[in-house]
Amino acid sequence: MSRWLALPVALMLSGCLFDAEPEVVKLSGDTMGTTYHITAIGEDLDPEALGAAVEATLADVNAKMSNWDPKSEVSTFSARADTAPMQVSPEFVTVIGAANEVHEKSGGKFDITLGPLIELWGFGPRKPEDPIPSDSEITAALEGVGQARLLTLDQATSTLAKARPETGINLSAIAKGYGVDAVAETLRGFEIDDYMVEIGGDLVTRGKNDKGEAWRIGIERPDHGAQSVQLVVPVSDYGMATSGDYRNYFEHEGQRYSHILDPVTGRPVTHRTTSVTVIADSAMMADAWATAMLVLGLDQGLKVAEAHKLAVFFIERDAQGGAEAYMTAQSSAFADLLNAAD
Repeated sequence: MSRWLALPVALMLSGCLFDAEPEVVKLSGDTMGTTYHITAIGEDLDPEALGAAVEATLADVNAKMSNWDPKSEVSTFSARADTAPMQVSPEFVTVIGAANEVHEKSGGKFDITLGPLIELWGFGPRKPEDPIPSDSEITAALEGVGQARLLTLDQATSTLAKARPETGINLSAIAKGYGVDAVAETLRGFEIDDYMVEIGGDLVTRGKNDKGEAWRIGIERPDHGAQSVQLVVPVSDYGMATSGDYRNYFEHEGQRYSHILDPVTGRPVTHRTTSVTVIADSAMMADAWATAMLVLGLDQGLKVAEAHKLAVFFIERDAQGGAEAYMTAQSSAFADLLNAAD
């Protein structure tokens, strides 16, 4: 799922790299098929040690969660040709447990077994110019989708089993958020209390920026031709993720097909919601819920957000206003965060 939509405004607002008071260290690089940016603020910081620790943390996350690494833990599980329980790491248990929670609360709209549908609709090996899947093909693919039915997690024994040998797991809609949280924990190990960690648009903050102010992050306006900010929000001590449908799609015979697939219907979503931002206690939960909310769309998503007290901001295409006209809506919890910052 796309995850490059949150604009880390705080990165642009921070001061010099190594101010005396406060001392600011910025780290950046490539990971998980995208980029990361870190701003850490403290005293007597060692940039080389921090950089090495961050790289080690990210390497460990990739070794467990990367679908692109054939030797990773998730790839090993997906490639298994049997249904016997597999011993998994505590980190893997945490991520699968979180995925199960969002899957249940979203009515199955978040699903890490979505692989057969991704491939069928052309966001895998299939080419966009290929024919649109038939009803029978979608029905067949749906047989291989449904994590509540196909996966069994035993947290007591740290094992994961699948009901069908061909079942695979795709963690792209939750792994980056987990990676953000893991890097943040690494920074706390250096007794750093003020930081921002961002990977591919998923982020988490703590404390204050180098100006002694709350971290403020921009939510991108979903324009095709330019990058601009729709809303700036305070996110100190929270995780945040934004998911959108406007950068990854294909067109066939005049019809636009989003890469956001509904695990229940087996088809791309057709509602007008184009971007969803979630603020949560962790980047991992914000990451997963942002995807789930984009699948749900504004009408259903707002009901789920209110039921579970989730802070969610929706941007929806205005059908009467033209291609670049939008309407916005927010959950009560999101409004409360904005009001608390005033």
